[in-house]
Amino acid sequence: MDLHHLRCFVAAAEELHFGRAAQRLDMLPSALGRFIRLLEEDLGTRLMTRTTRSVALTDDGTVLLKEARALLAQADALAGKFRTGGRKRAAIIRVGAIDSAAAGLLPRLLHDFRKRRPDVTVQLVEDKTVRLLPRLLSGRLDLAFVRPPERADKRLEFLFLLHETAVVAVPDHHALAARKRVTVADLEQEPLIVPERRSRPHSHDLTMKLFTEAGFEARVGQIADEKQTIVNMVSAGLGVAIVPRWTSRMATRGVRFIRLAASGMNTLPLAAACVRATRDPVRDDVLAMLKADLPRYAKEA
Repeated sequence: MDLHHLRCFVAAAEELHFGRAAQRLDMLPSALGRFIRLLEEDLGTRLMTRTTRSVALTDDGTVLLKEARALLAQADALAGKFRTGGRKRAAIIRVGAIDSAAAGLLPRLLHDFRKRRPDVTVQLVEDKTVRLLPRLLSGRLDLAFVRPPERADKRLEFLFLLHETAVVAVPDHHALAARKRVTVADLEQEPLIVPERRSRPHSHDLTMKLFTEAGFEARVGQIADEKQTIVNMVSAGLGVAIVPRWTSRMATRGVRFIRLAASGMNTLPLAAACVRATRDPVRDDVLAMLKADLPRYAKEA
Protein backbone atom coordinates (compact mmCIF):
# COMPACT_ATOMS: atom_id res chain seq x y z
CA MET A 1 0.00 0.00 0.00
CA ASP A 2 1.65 3.21 -1.25
CA LEU A 3 1.58 6.28 1.04
CA HIS A 4 1.18 8.58 -1.97
CA HIS A 5 -1.91 6.64 -3.05
CA LEU A 6 -3.27 7.04 0.48
CA ARG A 7 -2.66 10.82 0.36
CA CYS A 8 -4.59 10.97 -2.91
CA PHE A 9 -7.46 9.01 -1.40
CA VAL A 10 -7.62 11.21 1.73
CA ALA A 11 -7.65 14.41 -0.35
CA ALA A 12 -10.44 13.07 -2.58
CA ALA A 13 -12.39 11.78 0.43
CA GLU A 14 -12.17 15.12 2.24
CA GLU A 15 -13.04 17.21 -0.79
CA LEU A 16 -15.53 14.78 -2.39
CA HIS A 17 -14.55 16.50 -5.61
CA PHE A 18 -11.75 15.22 -7.84
CA GLY A 19 -10.99 18.64 -9.36
CA ARG A 20 -10.49 20.35 -5.98
CA ALA A 21 -8.54 17.40 -4.58
CA ALA A 22 -6.26 17.34 -7.62
CA GLN A 23 -5.62 21.08 -7.33
CA ARG A 24 -4.82 20.65 -3.64
CA LEU A 25 -2.22 18.01 -4.55
CA ASP A 26 -0.96 19.87 -7.64
CA MET A 27 -1.81 17.08 -10.08
CA LEU A 28 -4.27 16.36 -12.88
CA PRO A 29 -7.67 14.88 -11.94
CA SER A 30 -6.99 11.95 -14.29
CA ALA A 31 -3.78 11.11 -12.40
CA LEU A 32 -5.62 11.35 -9.08
CA GLY A 33 -8.29 8.96 -10.30
CA ARG A 34 -5.65 6.51 -11.53
CA PHE A 35 -3.88 6.44 -8.15
CA ILE A 36 -7.15 5.82 -6.31
CA ARG A 37 -8.01 2.97 -8.70
CA LEU A 38 -4.59 1.44 -8.01
CA LEU A 39 -5.28 1.68 -4.27
CA GLU A 40 -8.67 0.02 -4.73
CA GLU A 41 -7.05 -2.77 -6.75
CA ASP A 42 -4.37 -3.20 -4.10
CA LEU A 43 -6.97 -3.46 -1.32
CA GLY A 44 -9.44 -5.45 -3.36
CA THR A 45 -12.43 -3.22 -2.57
CA ARG A 46 -14.28 -0.17 -3.85
CA LEU A 47 -13.55 2.92 -1.79
CA MET A 48 -15.63 5.47 -3.67
CA THR A 49 -18.65 5.62 -5.92
CA ARG A 50 -18.16 8.17 -8.67
CA THR A 51 -20.52 9.69 -11.20
CA THR A 52 -20.10 12.69 -13.46
CA ARG A 53 -21.79 14.81 -10.78
CA SER A 54 -20.87 13.38 -7.41
CA VAL A 55 -18.32 11.46 -5.37
CA ALA A 56 -19.28 9.44 -2.28
CA LEU A 57 -17.44 7.09 0.08
CA THR A 58 -18.38 3.45 0.34
CA ASP A 59 -18.51 1.81 3.78
CA ASP A 60 -14.95 0.53 3.28
CA GLY A 61 -13.90 4.00 2.15
CA THR A 62 -15.25 5.55 5.34
CA VAL A 63 -13.31 3.04 7.46
CA LEU A 64 -10.13 3.56 5.46
CA LEU A 65 -10.34 7.35 5.70
CA LYS A 66 -10.02 7.27 9.49
CA GLU A 67 -7.20 4.71 9.43
CA ALA A 68 -5.38 6.47 6.55
CA ARG A 69 -5.39 9.81 8.37
CA ALA A 70 -3.82 8.18 11.42
CA LEU A 71 -1.25 6.31 9.33
CA LEU A 72 -0.24 9.41 7.35
CA ALA A 73 0.03 11.46 10.53
CA GLN A 74 2.34 8.83 12.00
CA ALA A 75 4.43 8.72 8.82
CA ASP A 76 4.70 12.52 8.70
CA ALA A 77 5.69 12.67 12.37
CA LEU A 78 8.36 10.03 11.85
CA ALA A 79 9.76 11.79 8.80
CA GLY A 80 9.66 15.14 10.61
CA LYS A 81 11.60 13.68 13.53
CA PHE A 82 14.48 12.60 11.32
CA ARG A 83 14.38 15.75 9.17
CA THR A 84 14.59 17.94 12.27
CA GLY A 85 17.46 15.90 13.67
CA GLY A 86 19.30 16.12 10.37
CA ARG A 87 18.83 19.90 10.19
CA LYS A 88 20.18 20.30 13.73
CA ARG A 89 23.36 18.56 12.65
CA ALA A 90 23.66 20.24 9.26
CA ALA A 91 22.17 23.65 10.25
CA ILE A 92 20.19 24.05 7.02
CA ILE A 93 16.78 25.59 6.42
CA ARG A 94 14.98 25.06 3.12
CA VAL A 95 12.81 28.04 2.20
CA GLY A 96 10.36 28.28 -0.69
CA ALA A 97 9.16 31.61 -2.05
CA ILE A 98 6.97 32.97 -4.80
CA ASP A 99 8.57 35.64 -6.99
CA SER A 100 7.07 38.53 -5.01
CA ALA A 101 8.60 37.36 -1.73
CA ALA A 102 11.92 36.40 -3.33
CA ALA A 103 12.28 39.86 -4.86
CA GLY A 104 10.85 41.94 -2.02
CA LEU A 105 10.63 40.75 1.56
CA LEU A 106 13.13 37.89 1.66
CA PRO A 107 16.46 39.55 0.78
CA ARG A 108 16.33 41.86 3.82
CA LEU A 109 14.98 39.12 6.10
CA LEU A 110 17.66 36.62 5.09
CA HIS A 111 20.36 39.30 5.38
CA ASP A 112 19.33 39.93 8.99
CA PHE A 113 18.99 36.22 9.70
CA ARG A 114 22.52 35.53 8.50
CA LYS A 115 23.88 38.12 10.94
CA ARG A 116 21.92 36.46 13.73
CA ARG A 117 22.60 32.85 12.73
CA PRO A 118 25.78 32.67 10.59
CA ASP A 119 25.91 28.92 11.30
CA VAL A 120 22.77 28.26 9.24
CA THR A 121 22.77 27.68 5.48
CA VAL A 122 19.62 28.82 3.68
CA GLN A 123 18.51 26.89 0.61
CA LEU A 124 16.05 29.02 -1.36
CA VAL A 125 13.61 27.59 -3.91
CA GLU A 126 11.60 30.04 -6.02
CA ASP A 127 8.37 28.71 -7.53
CA LYS A 128 4.61 29.17 -7.65
CA THR A 129 2.34 28.58 -4.64
CA VAL A 130 0.71 25.50 -6.22
CA ARG A 131 4.14 23.84 -6.43
CA LEU A 132 5.59 25.05 -3.14
CA LEU A 133 2.82 23.80 -0.85
CA PRO A 134 3.13 20.11 -1.89
CA ARG A 135 6.89 20.36 -1.27
CA LEU A 136 6.19 21.78 2.16
CA LEU A 137 3.81 18.93 2.98
CA SER A 138 6.26 16.29 1.74
CA GLY A 139 9.07 17.70 3.89
CA ARG A 140 11.21 18.99 1.04
CA LEU A 141 10.74 22.54 2.38
CA ASP A 142 10.69 23.83 5.96
CA LEU A 143 9.05 27.20 5.32
CA ALA A 144 7.32 28.81 2.34
CA PHE A 145 6.27 32.36 1.46
CA VAL A 146 3.15 32.03 -0.67
CA ARG A 147 -0.26 33.33 -1.65
CA PRO A 148 -2.62 31.65 0.87
CA PRO A 149 -5.03 29.37 -1.03
CA GLU A 150 -8.80 29.65 -0.61
CA ARG A 151 -9.03 26.01 0.49
CA ALA A 152 -5.85 25.27 2.42
CA ASP A 153 -4.73 21.82 3.49
CA LYS A 154 -5.56 21.38 7.18
CA ARG A 155 -2.03 20.18 7.88
CA LEU A 156 -0.65 23.62 7.01
CA GLU A 157 -0.52 26.75 9.14
CA PHE A 158 -0.43 30.22 7.57
CA LEU A 159 0.88 33.45 9.07
CA PHE A 160 -0.55 36.41 7.14
CA LEU A 161 2.17 38.97 6.45
CA LEU A 162 0.92 41.75 4.18
CA HIS A 163 -1.08 42.81 1.14
CA GLU A 164 0.91 43.81 -1.94
CA THR A 165 -0.44 46.71 -3.95
CA ALA A 166 -1.10 46.13 -7.64
CA VAL A 167 0.00 48.54 -10.39
CA VAL A 168 -0.62 48.70 -14.13
CA ALA A 169 2.19 48.03 -16.61
CA VAL A 170 1.77 49.84 -19.95
CA PRO A 171 4.10 50.42 -22.93
CA ASP A 172 5.93 53.74 -22.50
CA HIS A 173 4.48 54.97 -25.82
CA HIS A 174 0.91 54.21 -24.69
CA ALA A 175 -1.63 57.03 -24.36
CA LEU A 176 -1.89 56.30 -20.61
CA ALA A 177 1.87 56.28 -20.01
CA ALA A 178 1.98 59.93 -18.90
CA ARG A 179 -0.73 59.43 -16.27
CA LYS A 180 0.12 59.15 -12.56
CA ARG A 181 -2.98 57.08 -11.87
CA VAL A 182 -5.44 55.06 -13.94
CA THR A 183 -8.79 53.41 -13.26
CA VAL A 184 -10.24 50.14 -14.48
CA ALA A 185 -12.49 52.18 -16.78
CA ASP A 186 -9.36 53.54 -18.48
CA LEU A 187 -8.38 49.94 -19.28
CA GLU A 188 -11.79 48.81 -20.55
CA GLN A 189 -10.75 48.58 -24.22
CA GLU A 190 -7.18 47.42 -23.58
CA PRO A 191 -6.03 43.86 -24.34
CA LEU A 192 -4.91 42.34 -21.03
CA ILE A 193 -1.98 40.04 -20.34
CA VAL A 194 -2.87 37.72 -17.45
CA PRO A 195 -1.41 34.58 -15.90
CA GLU A 196 -3.14 31.22 -16.28
CA ARG A 197 -5.47 30.66 -13.33
CA ARG A 198 -4.29 27.15 -12.46
CA SER A 199 -0.73 28.34 -11.82
CA ARG A 200 -1.39 31.82 -10.39
CA PRO A 201 -5.02 31.97 -9.17
CA HIS A 202 -4.61 35.10 -7.01
CA SER A 203 -3.06 37.24 -9.76
CA HIS A 204 -5.51 35.95 -12.37
CA ASP A 205 -8.57 36.48 -10.16
CA LEU A 206 -7.45 39.95 -9.08
CA THR A 207 -7.62 41.23 -12.66
CA MET A 208 -10.96 39.53 -13.33
CA LYS A 209 -12.56 40.74 -10.10
CA LEU A 210 -11.44 44.33 -10.58
CA PHE A 211 -13.12 44.44 -13.99
CA THR A 212 -16.26 42.67 -12.77
CA GLU A 213 -16.63 45.00 -9.78
CA ALA A 214 -16.23 48.00 -12.10
CA GLY A 215 -18.96 46.64 -14.39
CA PHE A 216 -16.68 45.81 -17.32
CA GLU A 217 -15.63 42.65 -19.10
CA ALA A 218 -11.92 41.89 -19.06
CA ARG A 219 -10.51 41.56 -22.60
CA VAL A 220 -7.80 38.90 -22.23
CA GLY A 221 -5.37 39.16 -25.13
CA GLN A 222 -2.46 37.06 -23.91
CA ILE A 223 -1.78 34.48 -21.19
CA ALA A 224 1.68 34.16 -19.64
CA ASP A 225 2.76 32.89 -16.23
CA GLU A 226 6.09 34.51 -15.42
CA LYS A 227 6.21 38.18 -14.44
CA GLN A 228 9.28 38.85 -16.58
CA THR A 229 7.51 37.38 -19.61
CA ILE A 230 4.39 39.45 -18.92
CA VAL A 231 6.40 42.66 -18.62
CA ASN A 232 8.32 41.84 -21.81
CA MET A 233 5.00 41.34 -23.62
CA VAL A 234 3.87 44.75 -22.38
CA SER A 235 7.12 46.25 -23.69
CA ALA A 236 6.43 44.66 -27.09
CA GLY A 237 3.03 46.38 -27.21
CA LEU A 238 0.93 43.21 -26.87
CA GLY A 239 -1.24 44.65 -24.12
CA VAL A 240 -1.30 45.97 -20.56
CA ALA A 241 -1.08 44.04 -17.30
CA ILE A 242 -2.11 44.40 -13.66
CA VAL A 243 0.90 43.20 -11.65
CA PRO A 244 2.28 43.38 -8.07
CA ARG A 245 4.12 46.61 -7.27
CA TRP A 246 7.50 44.86 -6.88
CA THR A 247 7.42 44.12 -10.62
CA SER A 248 8.23 47.79 -11.24
CA ARG A 249 11.76 47.05 -9.99
CA MET A 250 12.45 44.96 -13.08
CA ALA A 251 14.85 46.65 -15.45
CA THR A 252 12.64 46.42 -18.54
CA ARG A 253 12.93 49.11 -21.19
CA GLY A 254 9.79 50.46 -22.76
CA VAL A 255 7.44 49.90 -19.81
CA ARG A 256 5.78 52.34 -17.43
CA PHE A 257 4.19 51.31 -14.13
CA ILE A 258 1.19 53.39 -13.01
CA ARG A 259 -0.84 53.41 -9.80
CA LEU A 260 -4.24 51.76 -10.09
CA ALA A 261 -7.24 53.49 -8.53
CA ALA A 262 -9.96 50.89 -7.96
CA SER A 263 -13.18 50.75 -5.97
CA GLY A 264 -12.45 47.13 -5.04
CA MET A 265 -9.37 45.76 -3.31
CA ASN A 266 -6.37 45.93 -5.67
CA THR A 267 -3.97 43.98 -3.48
CA LEU A 268 -2.47 40.50 -3.30
CA PRO A 269 -1.96 38.62 0.01
CA LEU A 270 1.36 37.18 1.13
CA ALA A 271 1.72 34.64 3.94
CA ALA A 272 4.35 32.41 5.54
CA ALA A 273 3.36 28.73 5.57
CA CYS A 274 4.67 25.78 7.55
CA VAL A 275 3.45 22.33 8.60
CA ARG A 276 1.13 22.57 11.58
CA ALA A 277 2.17 21.14 14.98
CA THR A 278 5.80 20.55 14.04
CA ARG A 279 8.86 21.79 15.92
CA ASP A 280 11.82 23.30 14.08
CA PRO A 281 14.08 25.69 16.04
CA VAL A 282 15.73 27.17 12.93
CA ARG A 283 12.42 27.79 11.17
CA ASP A 284 10.95 29.26 14.35
CA ASP A 285 13.93 31.64 14.61
CA VAL A 286 13.16 32.98 11.13
CA LEU A 287 9.48 33.45 11.98
CA ALA A 288 10.31 35.15 15.28
CA MET A 289 12.54 37.68 13.49
CA LEU A 290 9.82 38.29 10.92
CA LYS A 291 7.09 38.85 13.51
CA ALA A 292 9.29 41.14 15.61
CA ASP A 293 9.98 43.58 12.79
CA LEU A 294 7.25 42.91 10.22
CA PRO A 295 6.49 46.60 9.39
CA ARG A 296 10.12 47.15 8.34
CA TYR A 297 10.22 44.02 6.21
CA ALA A 298 6.85 44.86 4.68
CA LYS A 299 8.28 48.11 3.32
CA GLU A 300 10.59 46.05 1.13
CA ALA A 301 7.66 44.19 -0.47
